Amino acid sequence: MIYSALPVLAFVIGNNIGGLKTAIIAALALSVVIAAERLLRKESIMPAVGGVFGVAIAAGISWWTGSAKDYFLIGIWSNLAAALVFGISVLARRPLAGVLWNSMTGRGTAWQEDRRSRRDFSIATLVLTVIFAARFAVQQYLYQADEVGTLGTAKIIMGYPLLAVGLLAVAWAARASHRRLRAAGHAEH
Repeated sequence: MIYSALPVLAFVIGNNIGGLKTAIIAALALSVVIAAERLLRKESIMPAVGGVFGVAIAAGISWWTGSAKDYFLIGIWSNLAAALVFGISVLARRPLAGVLWNSMTGRGTAWQEDRRSRRDFSIATLVLTVIFAARFAVQQYLYQADEVGTLGTAKIIMGYPLLAVGLLAVAWAARASHRRLRAAGHAEH
């Protein structure tokens, strides 16, 4: 959580202190330092490499447009896309929280035939949909208002803390579904 928030914080502080060029250098330098630190600790480097790549793209967009607020564009529109995909999955009766959870845990598709499991995963998926939609609405408003500092703060505050709420909803649905399916005699796959 901290690793992903620090480049955003560095960008906002750098922008306030020295403008866009300073912000870009600060965010990129910090993301590279984080990647190097993970490498030295022999931790998984992929999240850090992804972080450097993401910061580089966001910084590149800002540099190209000349606007600090454009650093946040990809994240803002990604939230809208996620909200739409998750919401549509509920309408299609294949709630994405259930599809992803059961695919990642190897539990199969029995949950899709259980009405209550589908309902519980629909609720969890809707919680995630609301989170993504709220992120989009707040951050797009701040983007339009040209509030770069507040936008950075909102990105951090609405990031992992809200995602944790969404993951709790998914965990609740998964646990309830697993209990019901096990009681009904469905074997785990």
